[in-house]
Amino acid sequence: MRNVKIIEVRSEIGAGTRGASLGIDAIKVAALDFMSSFFVHFPSEVVPDENKLLYEPIASPYARRIQGVYTMYDRVSKCVSDTVRSGLFPLVLAGDHSSAGGTIAGLKMAKPKNKLGVVWIDAHADLHTPYTTPSGNMHGMPLATALGEDNIENQAHTLDPVTTDFWNKLKNIGKINPKINPEDIVFIAIRDFEKEEEALIKKHGIKVITVQEVRRKGVENIVRQSFLHLSHCDDIYVSFDVDSLDNSISRGTGTPVRNGLKEREAEDLIASFMQNHKICCLEIAEVNPTLDKENLMAEIAFNILQRAVNLLLLN
Repeated sequence: MRNVKIIEVRSEIGAGTRGASLGIDAIKVAALDFMSSFFVHFPSEVVPDENKLLYEPIASPYARRIQGVYTMYDRVSKCVSDTVRSGLFPLVLAGDHSSAGGTIAGLKMAKPKNKLGVVWIDAHADLHTPYTTPSGNMHGMPLATALGEDNIENQAHTLDPVTTDFWNKLKNIGKINPKINPEDIVFIAIRDFEKEEEALIKKHGIKVITVQEVRRKGVENIVRQSFLHLSHCDDIYVSFDVDSLDNSISRGTGTPVRNGLKEREAEDLIASFMQNHKICCLEIAEVNPTLDKENLMAEIAFNILQRAVNLLLLN
């Protein structure tokens, strides 16, 4: 049986739309509405955020609020690392997805010799860099930082020295670079990515499992296939961005995309992953109740969370 610790990261400085910082409390409201005492059962730690930067001018147009994102990486990585070292399973509830780079850093810092695999369930590849980004929003960059990737071959922007310095610091956080290798990633449900990201996926042969494939082969098959692909990894981290769900149900998130997973598919996927002893961390990100009606997205996220943790506790 695993002992779980909840890590609350209310940061939304990496997103383009406002409101993801309220996602964790929306999930807690959903738990109350379902009359669940889920959040009473586990120790939790709140990682202080830098959301005050939302009121300040943007200094780096191609890496918006990168200074604050660096601070968040530092805080999140230390919190996750300490959690793992103390023998607890980190369950990370995050605002925007940019802080996932800090989560990966923390997992690697706790076990630097272990090979870390990543299951990235998301509509987006999050492989942009300040050199390629179309938006400058840093929730599109966490996997690039973990890979130590600049993607200079597809460069579209020239960076100022401050941005370059902070970008290099992000890649080197925890004094480990790279933290993961391209063959250690499995993408599930990605369907909205730019040519610069596609170039990296093709160059490195990163494994992509489409929504259609999930439907055609079934969840059990997909999970088996993912574990087979990551069989050389010692630990596997699952990061779930709620925009992996179809936009008909994922209105309560900043960047909804059509043709996504159904609620049951996402729930079954994550539940199946959680039953494997190699899973070392689960992260849920990008619930934004300000874009939702009747807190639907948070309710779905809570159902997924509760089932996943119940299975984890049996493991």
